[in-house]
Order: sequence, then C-alpha cells, then structure tokens
Amino acid sequence: MSKAQKVLIAGAWRDSDASGTFEPNNPSTREPTGELYPVSSLDEATEAVEAAAVASEQLQAFYPDGVANFLETFADRIEARADELVAMANTESGLPAPTRLAAIELPRTTGQLRQAAAAARGRTWSLPTIDTASNIRSMYSAIEGGVAVFGPNNFPFAFNSVAGGDFAAALGAGCPVIGKANSSHPGTSRLLAEEALEALKATGLPLATVQLIYRTSHDVGEKLVSDPKIGATGYTGSRAAGLALKAAADVAGKPIYLELSSINPVYILPGALAERSEAIADEFGTSCLMGTGQFCTNPGIVVLQKGPSTDEFMGQVKERFDAAPVGTLLAEGVESGMSRSVATLQQAGAELLTGGSAGAGTGFSYSNTLLTVSGAQFLQDPESLQTEAFGNESLFIVVDDLDQGCEVARHFEGNLTGCVYTDSGGSDDGAYDRIAPLLRRKVGRLLNDKMPTGVAVVPSMNHGGPYPATGHPGFTAVGIPASMLRFGMLACYDNVRDDRLPVELRDVNPGGVARLVDGGWSTGDVSV
Repeated sequence: MSKAQKVLIAGAWRDSDASGTFEPNNPSTREPTGELYPVSSLDEATEAVEAAAVASEQLQAFYPDGVANFLETFADRIEARADELVAMANTESGLPAPTRLAAIELPRTTGQLRQAAAAARGRTWSLPTIDTASNIRSMYSAIEGGVAVFGPNNFPFAFNSVAGGDFAAALGAGCPVIGKANSSHPGTSRLLAEEALEALKATGLPLATVQLIYRTSHDVGEKLVSDPKIGATGYTGSRAAGLALKAAADVAGKPIYLELSSINPVYILPGALAERSEAIADEFGTSCLMGTGQFCTNPGIVVLQKGPSTDEFMGQVKERFDAAPVGTLLAEGVESGMSRSVATLQQAGAELLTGGSAGAGTGFSYSNTLLTVSGAQFLQDPESLQTEAFGNESLFIVVDDLDQGCEVARHFEGNLTGCVYTDSGGSDDGAYDRIAPLLRRKVGRLLNDKMPTGVAVVPSMNHGGPYPATGHPGFTAVGIPASMLRFGMLACYDNVRDDRLPVELRDVNPGGVARLVDGGWSTGDVSV
C-alpha cells in the first residue's frame, strides 16, 4: 500500500498525523484508485483553524485587489493544468471527461473564480449605506476567521472545497478557506490545492489562505465547525450529516450554510400535456437521467392530473427510461442509498413502473427507475413519499383534480426548485394562478415550462430554498455577489472621521461604487 497523501496546513504540504486512512474507488470499475488519504485528527483540524485565523487578519491588507489577483491567477493555473485535472476527476467520479468535466464543469469553476474577483474589486457586494444626517455608515465586510468548506460528491470542480462556489464566495468576501475534501474525489481536490498554493505564492497572499484536509471523523467535523476561531462553514451533502454539523455550530453560535436535499417538484397541467406531451417527456427524460440523476436540482417528483393524457405521458416517459443507458453512480454509497430510498417509497405505497434494481449498469449503478402514487396516498404519508432518491429516479403523483393538486403542494417540504408546465393557449392559466403561489413559498427558484436541472451561474440565480433544501431560506450557494454575503458581517461606523472609514464609505467615491446614500442609490460623492 502506498503512503498516505500529504495535507496542506499553514502553507506547507506535510505528512498528516492521521487517525486513520481511506482509499477512494473508481466508480466505473468498483476498484480502488491506488491512492491512500489520511483522516485528520482534532489537533490537525484545530491547527488549520488557528492558521486560518491568522491569515484572516493578514488578508485585510490585501483586500480587494490582492485577493482578486489571486482568484484570477488561480483560475489561469487551473486552466493550464486542465488535462490532468479532468483525468483525475474522471477516474474518481466516473463523470464523462470531454462532455461534462472539460466542456462544462471546469469552465464553470474558473468562471466563478473570476466572477468573485470582479465582485471583490467592484465592492458593490458590500452594500455601502450612508445616512448623512446621523453620520452613520455601514457595509458588509469579511467575517473574522476562516471558512470551512465541505464539498459534495457530485461536482468535483464546480463545488470543490478548494475551488468551487463556496470557496469563490468566501475568498471573494475576503475570507481564508479550510477545504474538507469530499471522500469521492480527494485526488482532484489535492491537484486543485496544489495550484491554489502556487497562486498564493505568485500573488504574495498569506500562504494559509487556502488549506486542505481530506476526511475527519464525525466528532472532529463537529468540533471543526464549532471552533471558537472558525468564522463560518459552507456545507453541501447529506441531510443527516449536515444537521449534525449544524447542531454543533448552532450551540457555538457559529454560522453554517447548508445545502441538504431537494426533490424539485414539477407540475404538468392538463393543457400542456394535450399540447406537447411527447416534447415534455423528452425534456423530463433528459433532465432526470442527466448525470445519472445526481444533481441537486433533479426533478424527483412530477404531479399530474388523473386522465388518459396522464396515462399516455407516463407510458412515454417509461419508454424513454427503458431505452436510455444506465449511467454510473458516483460511489457505492450512492448505489446503496438508491436501494434504501426506493424501498422506502414502495413501503409508503408507491408502485414501481420500471427499474428498481441495483447494479444494472457499469460500475456502481442503479436501473433507471420510475414510481407512481395517487394523490390520496401521498397525502396519507407525505414525509415518506418525499424521500430523496439521489440518482436516476422520479415519482409520479397522480391527483384526482386541481384541489388535490393544491393540497399536495401545501404538504411539500422546502426545495431548491419548483416548476409548472402550462399550455400556450391559456387553458391552464387559472390552475397556474392557484398552484404557483403555493409552490413559490416552498422553493427557492420557480420555473415555468422548463426543467430545473440547469443552474445558470449569474448574479440573479438563487440556489437555495426553505429547509430541508438548505439550512436558511435567505441565502444562495450560487450567484455572485449574493452568495458572498454568507461570509460577511455587517459593520457599522457611527460618527467615525472620514479618513478612518473604509474607502467604500468615505465622502469621496473615486471608484464609482454604487452606494445607498440617504435612501437613494448613487455612484457619486457625498455632499455634507
């Protein structure tokens, strides 16, 4: 067995004081990748927190231009090493190298880093606010301490703990990051951290600005997020693990931002089915099976009104699921999780239309699966029938009428997205007007006539929602500059002399930063 890989602590790669080790698998072959990784002790995690706390103080002198330079340099270095990064991510995740990792996810990752750099330089994310009569001024600035980032298994680049969206938002706000790599892609995280360290050296930032550990015990993870010197935590992963971390952080009064689970309900109204049933079946099949269903915005529930058109539509979708190849899942745990979730849905009354078996494809896999349940059955056990099956599965809820469809919406848990399909002639408008207000309060993003899988990385995006989609409905994990606010604190200055104020709050505004001055937005100087 090879020696365990080194951790990145306080600006240096070094041997871990590991309390144990683990070896990731190649999900396409079910075989180990051949690399060994350490499980960090509490002492090691605490040392990373201490180093990040020092870097947090030092970074103030480099913000915003130095931080922005680092983010841009890091993006350049990732692109220069793209072939090696894509090959490693493909080995560890089984995700398609040319069509997914190289063509979509890696460019999204470098794009996010550059967006964060631009937002840091532009400074409008800090929402500078000035009241001249009282001479009170406020803005958002970086919280004190490092940000711990727990990355998920399904985006080895775009949500990586040392390069992804939470990382970009934290650095963009001026916070150092302690990355806790996902155990499904530690090698990808290691390569990214190597480039981050070289970018820090090239731009002169504190070397402890980016640190990396690979795995901790549950107990050490809980102590990490509740450490007195940690600033905040960004977490994407399972509900159970996330809630355990949240409980620890809450007791310590530490902010933690969670993305946990989402089934993303889709309503397809009768007029839409009558108008374009085949087209919607195509859209749904593509969305649900894309990436073997391992997207947080995968459409896991479809609500349809009972009738011949619905029966026909379900048959059309079944044909597509049966004909589609069975994709590879990210890990053995995802495969076993699918088995447990589908069994839970069946025990709650859902009937299997197709699929329902593990190991149906290459490597870790589960057959393309559809289930159905009546609206009345759903209302009898809505909690069990909202069990998330993270993968290539969806549940049809067939309601008796619009009233029952509205009642189903009232029983949905919080989700990242919700969608309503309507016809173009207006016959569904009345139903839409009843359903949309109910669904809107259950989701972070409401869609019309499109599936939810794509998450555009634009400032207006909300990748959040009510619990259990996230731990707080007021924040987003995607969409710069809004995602940066999670890692900021509101700093208020009362009667502070102009030359002692942050530049964003001074009377003269040479950079033309947009500021709220006496209740109106302005890019000019303050007249006092």
